[in-house]
Amino acid sequence: MINLDPYKSQLESNGFTTIPDVFSNEETEQMLKMISKADTSKGTFRKSADLFAIRQFLKEVPEINQLILNDKFKLLVHDLFGLGYFIVKSIYFDKPEQSNWFVSYHQDLTISVNKRTELDGYSKWTVKQDQFSVQPPLDILRQVYTVRIHLDDTDENNGALKVIPGSHLKGVYRAEDIDWSNEIERICDVTKGV
Repeated sequence: MINLDPYKSQLESNGFTTIPDVFSNEETEQMLKMISKADTSKGTFRKSADLFAIRQFLKEVPEINQLILNDKFKLLVHDLFGLGYFIVKSIYFDKPEQSNWFVSYHQDLTISVNKRTELDGYSKWTVKQDQFSVQPPLDILRQVYTVRIHLDDTDENNGALKVIPGSHLKGVYRAEDIDWSNEIERICDVTKGV
C-alpha cells in the first residue's frame, strides 16, 4: 500500500486529493462490463443522448460491490478518513462526448436516507426515484467525503471535476457567493482507476 500521508495532508488543506492506481485497468474494465449488463429499464436509470446515470448505483448493480468495495479500497477509506465510515449515496455518471450537459459549481450538501424522520438541523428534504435525501447539520456534513472512481481518463475536455481548493473550510459556500478575486479554480485531470 502507498504512503497516504501526502494525500491526507492535501485532503485536509485543499478539501480534495487524487490517488493514482486505486483500481487497475482490468478492474475498471470489469466494472464497465457489469454496468453494460445492468437492466436500464428501472426508474433509477436515466439514459439519453446527453447522459447515462444510475442512482442508487451499488443497489442497482449489486455484483459490482465486491469489486469496488474490496479490501484495498476499504483500507484506503479507513486510512484516509478513519473508522466507522459508510456509504450514504452512490451514483454512476457517464457523460457522452457529444453532450453539452453542464454542472455548475456546487457542494454536495445532501445524504440519502431510507426514510423521512423529522430531526433538529436536518432540512431540505427531497425524494428522487423513491430515495429520500436530506441536508444534515454542518457538523455532519464536515464528516462526509465524496469518493469518485474514474472509469476513463478525464480532463478539462471531457468532464473533469473543477474544485476551489480550501472551500470546504468555509462551511456552506454557495456558487453565488464565490469571490473569484480571491479564489482559484483547479481542474482535476485524472486517469482511469483513480
